[in-house]
Amino acid sequence: MTTQAARTEQPLLSVQDLKIRIETDNGVMQAVDGVDFNIYKGKTLGLVGESGCGKSLTSRSIISINPKECETTGSAVYHSESEKALHNLDLLSLPPTGKRIRSIRGRKIAMIFQEPMTAFSPMYTIGNQIMEAILIHRTKDKKKAKKIALEMLAKVGISDQEKRFDQYPHEFSGGMRQRAMISMALSCNPELLIADEPTTALDVTIQAQVLELMRELQKELGMAILLVTHDLGIIAKMCDEVAVMYLGKIVEQAPVKEIFYNPKHPYTKGLLKSMPRLGGNKSKRLDSIEGAVPMPIGLPPMCGFYDRCKDRIEGVCNTKAVPKTHISDQHSVRCFLYEDQSEGESQ
Repeated sequence: MTTQAARTEQPLLSVQDLKIRIETDNGVMQAVDGVDFNIYKGKTLGLVGESGCGKSLTSRSIISINPKECETTGSAVYHSESEKALHNLDLLSLPPTGKRIRSIRGRKIAMIFQEPMTAFSPMYTIGNQIMEAILIHRTKDKKKAKKIALEMLAKVGISDQEKRFDQYPHEFSGGMRQRAMISMALSCNPELLIADEPTTALDVTIQAQVLELMRELQKELGMAILLVTHDLGIIAKMCDEVAVMYLGKIVEQAPVKEIFYNPKHPYTKGLLKSMPRLGGNKSKRLDSIEGAVPMPIGLPPMCGFYDRCKDRIEGVCNTKAVPKTHISDQHSVRCFLYEDQSEGESQ
């Protein structure tokens, strides 16, 4: 059961009980532990949390591009509106190197990777790399593919496209590489765009331009977006719904306004308090969450945020697994502070 139970339309993608285990020398790492969420056409779901919470592994598992060491279970059911063969298809059941999932990657589900400096191969031109996806998924005609690639470069705001088409990644600035990556991701008109920290290492001006570009292209193409970030400012601007992730679990999920104006989980509250605010007291230090995300190896059944939480209940939070409590049809939280507000689901 997810927080979107009240919605009647069918989700484009429904992820249920996603778990990712990794064998290490120190034991089994439970990197992702029972994650549920739905993504709807034309909407943006934000996946937010500190580094090490499992956000990138979660997003990459959808198109099966995690390292081989990752043992993934659960389901990611895809409901393509344009192809019956891809309707009600569990992506996690497909072989990671098989034809079926490769036909979906880039064409139906595209991804903007976290680091624009290394996402492109230095051995090939930008145009060549954008054309590759187009030639695989849209047309075998190289002239048509080049025309589409040039149009996409223009659409993302890169001028002098003919010249830029034949340049190598090192000849592009960070902002231009990010734009080129977006043009490559959108070159096949995907139904779902996974954006993993799409504005990493960009200055504030370029960041704003990239985010605005993504919003405009979303409206134009009607695609859904899964936005992975640790920046709540980006979440506020871009998302319709937010899933707050901590230690491999979604600890709170709700519409974006609900998260900002009525946060429930102590971790969510801590993230919001740590945000700088315009007009705030410059002499006052920003609040911070003490401690760090623990390594998810051999952890007992208890609240993962226990050691860092100021509101913890001794003898409760550290003795058993935390159930999911539904505050409302669209707002859920994993915290013992709200266990009596509805019937929780131990997961």
